[in-house]
Amino acid sequence: MENDTITAIEGIRVGHSQLEGIFSGCTVILPEGGATAGVDIRGGAPGTYGADTLNPVNLVERINGLFFSGGSAFGLSCADGVRDYLKERNEGFDTGHGVVPLVAGAIIFDLGVNTTGIYPGGPLALEACRRASSETVEEGGVGAGSGATVAKLFGFERCVKAGVGSSLVNGGAGLKVGALIVVNAFGEIYDPGTGMKLAGTRSGPKEGEPIDTIPALQKMTGFQAGFTSQNTVVGAVATNARLSKVQLTKVAQMAHDGLARTIFPAHTQYDGDTLFALSCGELEGMELSLVGALAVIAVERAVLRAVRKARGIPGIPGLAD
Repeated sequence: MENDTITAIEGIRVGHSQLEGIFSGCTVILPEGGATAGVDIRGGAPGTYGADTLNPVNLVERINGLFFSGGSAFGLSCADGVRDYLKERNEGFDTGHGVVPLVAGAIIFDLGVNTTGIYPGGPLALEACRRASSETVEEGGVGAGSGATVAKLFGFERCVKAGVGSSLVNGGAGLKVGALIVVNAFGEIYDPGTGMKLAGTRSGPKEGEPIDTIPALQKMTGFQAGFTSQNTVVGAVATNARLSKVQLTKVAQMAHDGLARTIFPAHTQYDGDTLFALSCGELEGMELSLVGALAVIAVERAVLRAVRKARGIPGIPGLAD
């Protein structure tokens, strides 16, 4: 079967690892030789690592590894495992006093699913790096998406299982744009092609039928306290077009439209929505806005696949079942 995920872009490898018997994990993206990168953060509660270095006014142009993890802020320690893996291979920024691997990443809040007190960290990220390959990306409740859920507008107990999704969009003249998204949204999931709700807030903890949320939202004055922080959609888009860090920052901004077209509401104060953008090729002459438009399509498809391919876990149903 033809690879229709982000690893179809030459030079990109993806690896997953999960905590044994626990619904939380880590996903890594390893671009061969590093990649020029940008980032855009739209959510009100982000948890990121190394994102400040990708500001267009700052020195760093490239990163060597990118990770996404469950475990909330505890998962940021996954950076250590990615860095150790890259250091073993002498990949990184040459400081003149040794090579320093440049790592970036972001986390989701999955502590409502993982109540064990055990979180992804350096060893798990190192395992994900060692498993990384250019094969078709495994999707659904794997890696960083192991504990991902969506549709929590009326409480965590009414949510639906989600996970990791990936896609590839082919453009003209050999252009490729791919996406990998970890979907752990506060909002519900809609298919923009049909306008139909794909995964919605359930009518009760044990009921599987989604409710009509828009009329309900119009009667509310606020959301319940206690569950509104258990969210965040994170991911990356990548292209074989040669783009600068400034251009990739714009691509990352545009790519967020893919979240807005599939998730409602998106970019809330209770999400930490963060998208990175990577340039992993040397294809010249590609118009920036075209790459950004294809990135929107890639993100849309990846979000839908993350939900459609996720199997349920105890107490939380999934569409793949």
